[in-house]
Amino acid sequence: MEATTVIRRPLLTEKNTDAAELNRYVFEVDRRARKPQIRQAIVELYGVRVESVSTIRRKGKTRRTRWGYRYTGDVKKAIVKVHPEDRIEFF
Repeated sequence: MEATTVIRRPLLTEKNTDAAELNRYVFEVDRRARKPQIRQAIVELYGVRVESVSTIRRKGKTRRTRWGYRYTGDVKKAIVKVHPEDRIEFF
């Protein structure tokens, strides 16, 4: 997989912004991506040294709509810890 298909988008929430002060960044990634692929994609896209990668799989939920029920998709998130001297600038 290419780096742009592995990393879908950075997740910018208040909690994740606080974690960025500790050099931890959270990304939504492709569900099929493995930790070595995520590490390689971050290095390629942002040019930082990655120390560790943790992944979380959040199961989708059933939502009620006007016409019945629908299912939200599963989401895989990656928490990436980078070297203390490196930073990722989103803005």
